[in-house]
Amino acid sequence: MRRRDFIGLLGGAAVAWPLAAAAQQSTNSKRLAIFSPSEPSADFHERSGNKFFRALFAELRRLGQIEGQNLKVESYGREQNTSGPEALATEIVRSNPDVIFVVGPGAVIFKKLTSRIPIVVITGDPVKTGIAESLAHPGGNFTGASIDAGPSIHGKRIALLREIIPTMSKLGCLALRLSWNGPVSGPAIRAAAETAGLPLAVSLVEFGASEADYRAAIESISRDGANAVMVVDSPDLFQNATLIAKLLGDAKLPAIFFHPEAVEAGGLMAYSFDLIELFKRVGNNIGAILRGAKPGDIPIYQVTKFELSINLKTAKQLGLSVPPALVAGADKVIE
Repeated sequence: MRRRDFIGLLGGAAVAWPLAAAAQQSTNSKRLAIFSPSEPSADFHERSGNKFFRALFAELRRLGQIEGQNLKVESYGREQNTSGPEALATEIVRSNPDVIFVVGPGAVIFKKLTSRIPIVVITGDPVKTGIAESLAHPGGNFTGASIDAGPSIHGKRIALLREIIPTMSKLGCLALRLSWNGPVSGPAIRAAAETAGLPLAVSLVEFGASEADYRAAIESISRDGANAVMVVDSPDLFQNATLIAKLLGDAKLPAIFFHPEAVEAGGLMAYSFDLIELFKRVGNNIGAILRGAKPGDIPIYQVTKFELSINLKTAKQLGLSVPPALVAGADKVIE
């Protein structure tokens, strides 16, 4: 063989090798479907501006699962949720990904759709919703993290509100209908309010509620005579925290939220868990499943640490005096 022909063969191999490697890499890629119909799907990636998803993908990268290399991410967010969360979940299950990550109350939807595809969740009480036999031994195709620390956590939030509003006589609740009507949030908050001797004024919104919908919901709470509000956790309400804080301020209604971001946006206070830590934990779960672990063998993490945030500027605007002891005990104070 002439030297020129030999070099030509080498050149062809040099071009073909990366193409073949890329094809093999694509074939070997795992598929992660992310379901969060309240959030923009552009957030569900490593380089997004969303700090929670950045934490998730940083953990996956640490475990060797890298988006665009050996991990394909399929996003099912607000833009894809045109026919409702049930239809969107059905579409995901039909596509048969390797793992599904579910943020929020949608876990119960997937429970009805598949017992085979591994599903990692950030959700309420997984035992009460029927997606796990126990936290330590889920036993099925679900694992992840639970934000539910039991009914007492809602009692704590009510008590914190009462420290600032000792004359509180009726508690408003603003919640996503799917969350409130499930087996966890609604019953637990009702029980906590009953223990505290407080009647409730409940106003529910749907997925994708508009500004007008939120305004109407808050006006309804005000008309019902509530003099404080609990904004119940869900991704949909989290996405609209700035709007909700403004509307509550306009209505002169003090409120407690589930996330500090709402307090930064002008809400009065929050008694919250570390959502970044939860995203890291589910990233670890997803990585373990992609390496072959069974979700039913991975314990579900339950939050135990909560932090208090208070916005003193908002308190002043509402004409409220925050007890010095409460300020001293807060983890975050906005002057």
